[in-house]
Amino acid sequence: MNRKKPFLFLCASAFMFIQNATAQYSWDRLPTAEVPVFKKDTVRITSYGAKADGITLNTKAINDAITACSSKGGGVVLIPAGLWLTGPVVMKSKVNLHLQASAILQFTSDFNAYPLVEGNWEGKNQARNQSPISGDNLESIAITGKGIIDGNGDVWCMVGKDRLTDNQWKKKVASGGLVSADGKLWYPSEKTKKAHEEKLSGVIENGKTLKDFEAIKDYLRPNLLVLSNCKKVLLDGVIFQNSPAWCLHPLLCEDLTIRNVTVKNPEYAQNGDGVDIESCRNVLIEGSTFDVGDDGICIKSGRDEEGRKRGKPTENVVIRNNIVYKAHGGFVIGSEMSGGAKNIFVYDCAFMGTDKGLRFKTARGRGGIVENIYCRNIQMENIVQEAIYFDMYYFTKPPKPGEKAEAPPVSEATPQFRNFYIDNIVCLGADKAVFIRGLPEMKVKNIHLSNLTLQADKPIEIIEAENISLQQVKVIAVKTTPVVYVENSRKIYIDELDYGAKADVLVTASGSNTGEVQISNTDSKKAATATSLVNGAVNTAVEIKNR
Repeated sequence: MNRKKPFLFLCASAFMFIQNATAQYSWDRLPTAEVPVFKKDTVRITSYGAKADGITLNTKAINDAITACSSKGGGVVLIPAGLWLTGPVVMKSKVNLHLQASAILQFTSDFNAYPLVEGNWEGKNQARNQSPISGDNLESIAITGKGIIDGNGDVWCMVGKDRLTDNQWKKKVASGGLVSADGKLWYPSEKTKKAHEEKLSGVIENGKTLKDFEAIKDYLRPNLLVLSNCKKVLLDGVIFQNSPAWCLHPLLCEDLTIRNVTVKNPEYAQNGDGVDIESCRNVLIEGSTFDVGDDGICIKSGRDEEGRKRGKPTENVVIRNNIVYKAHGGFVIGSEMSGGAKNIFVYDCAFMGTDKGLRFKTARGRGGIVENIYCRNIQMENIVQEAIYFDMYYFTKPPKPGEKAEAPPVSEATPQFRNFYIDNIVCLGADKAVFIRGLPEMKVKNIHLSNLTLQADKPIEIIEAENISLQQVKVIAVKTTPVVYVENSRKIYIDELDYGAKADVLVTASGSNTGEVQISNTDSKKAATATSLVNGAVNTAVEIKNR
């Protein structure tokens, strides 16, 4: 890696922090994932009666072919070119489900084809409709080829009128279903309408069985592909699209490779995540493209107490050479990260038009430790909100500036973000360049940002954080008051900050707990005011050493 000149700070503690960060920032030995190997024996689904007429339901034929192939020691189950209508497909060990070019595996719109099963949704055990593709406790499985897997997700998802064009809305209403009393929401069925209006969920608790959820069955949308407790998994080359909920959901898997796939969902798709890697280890995601309705590439590990009891972090992950278009976040960790996440390497990726770029989110009650996260060589363009984003108040209400913040005792339910190393990021267009917000009782800690060029409306905001370094950062901001806002944070080290020539204030320090904000090798004279102190911040909170 190309290293720029060493930099000095105003105190020994700052220098030691950066030295330690740099020492840990190693890309010499990345994690690896073992790829499955298959016999060359090939079974064609047509041998079991499958018909590519778009009308015949081929569920039994496809599953019979998979079962027969696995029982004979494995090999390839071939889906030839054609339009193959099917219900749920269940994978088996030692099987490579291969889709030829121009093969479309189209899942049926008949909700009754998907029985209720005990599944996992957003980190909790819940009743769900069986996934279009699933597999449990398998070894050596793959889905490969140049074909398309379509989950028919549009028929499952309620959608707001404001998310569609006039023509799309008219077509949706004409397709069937129901419209809410105020005319603003379309439901695919009465069961979905009932669950949404009565705020019902699929959580299995208090002695409930699957039969107890029949009245809201259609609301319990399946993920397109769910693989649980599987080893040696390969997804290669296929287009996965139009998922009812999350698209790709590997859970508790080991040695997982996802490469050269395309994941597509409509921008309005509800919970239309691209890939959610949950409590997996030894993972490679490379050469893939995501254009979806929610988070693009996401790391999870269970939610709240259930996730902590599972205690399985997502770890040893390499994510490289991917493109993310529309998505809520390009690369995301959380918010269901209660089992933790560690040793994750993200590099040589491009985010184009995502809501946020690098997105790390959690909240009180989650617990879990997210640590040793390495990101470099990320290119971003037209980011709607923040380019780099840490937030520990996800879907909760943070205190207002100057307001005394609640600080409950630290417990196992207190989440932690620490030891992030983010280098060589370029962003052309965002609402905000950098946003970091921790909790009063648990700061976001040890975040090292270096070699950044960020063009954004608003520059840098740091709240409830500790040991944050920014080295060689260029912020091109339209609105630059202040360039850096620091609230109730300590040990903020900024070296070689380039911020243009129109700033009113370089640094605003807010709160009596703010201190040891140290800025070096930065021209403070370009700002009308170098330092602003508000909400009880003291004169010694900020120290600036001019060039």
